[in-house]
Formats: sequence, structure tokens, C-alpha cells
Amino acid sequence: MIKGLAISTVWVLDQDRAKAFYTEKLGLEVRHDMTMGGEGGMRWLTVGAKDQPDVVLTLMVPGPPAMDPESAEAVRTLVAKGILGAGVLTTDDIHGDYATLKARGVEFIQPPQERPYGTEAIFRDDSGNWFSFTERREGGLDETKNWSS
Repeated sequence: MIKGLAISTVWVLDQDRAKAFYTEKLGLEVRHDMTMGGEGGMRWLTVGAKDQPDVVLTLMVPGPPAMDPESAEAVRTLVAKGILGAGVLTTDDIHGDYATLKARGVEFIQPPQERPYGTEAIFRDDSGNWFSFTERREGGLDETKNWSS
């Protein structure tokens, strides 16, 4: 049976820039940075939150071996347009962390706002992907509830 999520892909336009953004601006740590398949092979670059060692984001440039050139170009275009949401990052101090990240140069497209599930801000990474940045409210997001009904 499925036990959980371990790796999620975030499509980026430049891995070196993304590595700097995710580590220097967001404060995530590099978990892996290596080339697979020898010289000219695929770069495997992952980052994660210090307090969550079992989950990583892999920062991948669209292209082989994951996709053909036409599909890669389509994904790059969507990422650059800022169309793709990459996930939800959580915090226990939305207002303090919002101020810290904004001071580090993170582009927020929505300041912290109250929602039924907590307080949420939205930011973009250096490639254009947007993330929800959320401080959950106690009892505000019941993971056992079927939200589709």
C-alpha cells in the first residue's frame, strides 16, 4: 500500500538559480546534487525542509529523459508564464516568515490572508511556479474530511 509522498517534482528553468532560490531565499537544504548517467547525464537536484527529512522536492529542467522536446518546451512556457502551482509549504509563523522571505527578495503575489483552513500567502519561485504558504488553523483543515462532497 501507499505509505506517503517522498518526492515531488518542481519544473524549473535553471537548476543553479533554483538551487540558490530554494536554499538561500526559502531556507531549504540540499539533499542531493549529482549527475546520474555519467558525463552529460541528468542532474538530480533535491531540496527539503530541515524538519521533514522524508520529503524532498526535485528541481528538474523540463526535457529528456522525462519528456520529448515539444513537451519540454510547452512545460517551460507554462512555468515561465507563472501558470503552474507547485504545492503548499507550511509554517507556524506566517506573518514573521512572510516578512523574512519578503526581505530576502521572494516575490509574493498575495500577502497573508485569512482562509477557512488558516492564514495563507502566495509566492512565486525564480522560475514562475507559485506556492501557497500556509499557517494552518487548529481544526481548520480536517485531513479526514472528504472535501469533494
